[in-house]
Amino acid sequence: MSMMAVTQERNISNALISGLANMLETPTREQVEEKAKQIAVIFGYEGDLRNIVAEAMESVVTRMGAGVSLVDFDAKHDDQWVHKREDVDWTYARAYEEFLRNEGWPPQMVQSLSDVTTRILGHLQDPLSEGTSWNRRGLVIGHVQSGKTANYTGLIARAADAGYKFIVVIAGIHNNLRRQTQQRIDEAFIGRSSDPEDRRNIGVGLTLGYPHPATLTNINGDFNKNTAAKSGWKINDFSKPIILIIKKNVTTLTALHKWLKALNAGGGDRISDVPMLLIDDEADNASINTNKEDLDPTKTNAMIRRILGLFAKSCYVGYTATPFANIFINPDAYDDDVREELFPRDFIYCLDAPTTYFGAEKVFLNEETSDSIVRPIDDCENFIPYSHKRDDSIHELPPSLYRALDEFIVARAIRNLRGQAGKHCSMMVNVSRFVPVQRAVRDFLSLREKKIREAVLANYAMPEDVSSRNIYMQGLKQAFDDEYADAGSTWAEVKSALHDVFEHLHLFVINSKSDEVLDYTRYEKEGVGLTAVAVGGLSLSRGLTIEGLTISYMYRNTKMYDTLMQMGRWFGYRPGFEDLCRVHLSRDSINWYSHIAGAAEELVQQVKRMRRDRLSPKDFGFYVRSHPDSLLITAVNKMRSGKKETFEQNFSGRLRESYIVSTDSEVNARNFSLITDHWKNGFGGRPQEVTEKGFVFKDVPVQVIEDFLIQFECHSTFAGQKSDVVSYLERIAAKRPWADVLLISPSGGSGGDAPFTLRNQVRVVGKDQPAGTSWRLNKDRVASRGDEKLGLSEPQREKAKVLAGGKDGLGAVSDTHYREVREKPLLMIHSLEPKGDSVAGPIAAFGISFPFGDYLTTINVVVNKVWLKQMQGYVDDPDDEEDYDA
Repeated sequence: MSMMAVTQERNISNALISGLANMLETPTREQVEEKAKQIAVIFGYEGDLRNIVAEAMESVVTRMGAGVSLVDFDAKHDDQWVHKREDVDWTYARAYEEFLRNEGWPPQMVQSLSDVTTRILGHLQDPLSEGTSWNRRGLVIGHVQSGKTANYTGLIARAADAGYKFIVVIAGIHNNLRRQTQQRIDEAFIGRSSDPEDRRNIGVGLTLGYPHPATLTNINGDFNKNTAAKSGWKINDFSKPIILIIKKNVTTLTALHKWLKALNAGGGDRISDVPMLLIDDEADNASINTNKEDLDPTKTNAMIRRILGLFAKSCYVGYTATPFANIFINPDAYDDDVREELFPRDFIYCLDAPTTYFGAEKVFLNEETSDSIVRPIDDCENFIPYSHKRDDSIHELPPSLYRALDEFIVARAIRNLRGQAGKHCSMMVNVSRFVPVQRAVRDFLSLREKKIREAVLANYAMPEDVSSRNIYMQGLKQAFDDEYADAGSTWAEVKSALHDVFEHLHLFVINSKSDEVLDYTRYEKEGVGLTAVAVGGLSLSRGLTIEGLTISYMYRNTKMYDTLMQMGRWFGYRPGFEDLCRVHLSRDSINWYSHIAGAAEELVQQVKRMRRDRLSPKDFGFYVRSHPDSLLITAVNKMRSGKKETFEQNFSGRLRESYIVSTDSEVNARNFSLITDHWKNGFGGRPQEVTEKGFVFKDVPVQVIEDFLIQFECHSTFAGQKSDVVSYLERIAAKRPWADVLLISPSGGSGGDAPFTLRNQVRVVGKDQPAGTSWRLNKDRVASRGDEKLGLSEPQREKAKVLAGGKDGLGAVSDTHYREVREKPLLMIHSLEPKGDSVAGPIAAFGISFPFGDYLTTINVVVNKVWLKQMQGYVDDPDDEEDYDA
């Protein structure tokens, strides 16, 4: 496909999308196809319209909510200043919006982004405001790969229009990530390529008379004295805004601080009349507890603080997708003044993900979509174990990885059949942090790819009885039958399309030591859709955008929240091929991801609730620090000494379940008779009501629930967590004396015909389970999603829907919303039927869901190394990671 055809396709697509945006009713597919044909005629375009139609359909359904912010209500700040200033000519903001529309963004999305960035700007200080000095500190929480860069670029453009003169973006810890960010900002804000060899106007700069901002960094060079000197800029030359894109490391930050100080030598101790904005992308990036000098979080954050301190007027905005960022968590990492200085005391803003975002909810929480996307890896340990060394030799790859490669090739063929040949399509493989192991994996995959290529060449045009004899063709057909038989193409069509898959297929090793650059733009210039297999480690997993990611294969055992969430490069937008995406992970990782996704969902719900209760970011910080999950992060850092530590814990708005259960038949027999006894006497004499799947007892005295839990026998590895739950119930009992009890007994379940016995829920048993008499449930979940709505009245369910929809009627209702409307604790009791022969059922389990609002109520939890080992297993040591830039 020539570049010319690509441009023409883009133009038709934009014209079609703009046309549809003005329609009052949502158009049907037929209407969109009809309109596309009309526009194609005007443009004299005779190519394939399928992609254009698919993209237009996508744009029609894409919506993005306004998000929600938490502010310090006591601070004297007028967040309406943006609307009151009539002197602002939004030149940069308008150019950026136009740029996004040309890139194919749906008009509603461009409008929502514009509204959201205007609101965030309102939380910053008016740069023309009175007063000789001020500073504001905020945090924006987005979703992994959901367009945070687009958001802060929009904020930069608006801030520049309003009068911010000196803008610094700190982009991650890797050269390739900094370069990617520089390229984006060159196009979307500076309007000129910063490549010293090729200084031409690009992106927003193609408009006549565009007022180009200056930049002191370029795509090849991070900030240093030389790049700054070459730019020819002087500190008093503020006719236009100036922007720097730098890496988060001590050397660069120190160089910038020194240079600014020297420039301002004559102007007293502070730069007084230059409003500055500092954007810290991946604000949690320094939370990796590393011994590498240049990345020391204490030192990088101290330098950021010093740079801010040079300006009399400054705003700091952190952007993160993992709100357990170190500004909340690691109380030992910084001295008090550092923590105070960067804590988002003025505002915390949670962005909504657009409706077409392919995120953690679809991949891990929604049972239906999750089952079609996620594939467990059970065979990697014998080939490339979790804990391997740099010089371990790799003799062969696990069959599941070859299987994923087959899927990738078939998925690419289907995408080509859908008219997506000009789009990029990638596979990511992340199984080791060591460069030599990454190279070995690439070499094995390369060999395999060559053999598949030869087999396809010889067989793609052959009749089935001939081609099916080839072992590699069998692998491809198997992948098609198992994964893609319903994807809308027949095997015969896919087989004949296999040949073209290999035309632009390349394998890359991506890490800071490799000189291979996964440069999608180079291929775009040639009008080529790249088919890439990227093998790598940390820099693959930290912010680097992998275009058209379709198949992911990751076998890593890190338990650090932020690292893990960042490794989820499979989140993002997958227009026209979402149904083809597959994510291969170890069962451990699937459990952890599901857990974290649930925790992140709860946190956003907390922000909304706290906003309603007029609480400040400080209260949220306190809550996050005593959140059960922060314990895992803090404890990892503290437990090196091995002694016992006491932590404060808070369960407000959380569900705690016995996801580690005992398989001992006598224990279970005693637990079931305990359930029967309580059931018979109505949990303290309450009437039994019937729900869709089981029975509910309302307004049971909390003491009855405590007694039940104390007598309920847990597996020893869960006993500590059970006693924490009981303690917390006791702490909130004065405020919440009543609770509901739910006996979950689905109508389709087996067993349970005798009176006062529950019907069973079938649960899958993982490959390595059980360990002794303990069985750890899949995804660490006992209840099914949606169980918490049982026993709620119709008006309460409606209220939960409204909460989920927010102002814009978007989000899906989840258990967090049901928890919000119930406003009292809920005990859920389950009878589980393990699938298969490795565990004999039935097995008793429970969950207790705590209401929102008890933010300041905590209990003390004592933790030692044994506890940590049980919770975490073995963990990657980030210091072994070879993928830091030297």
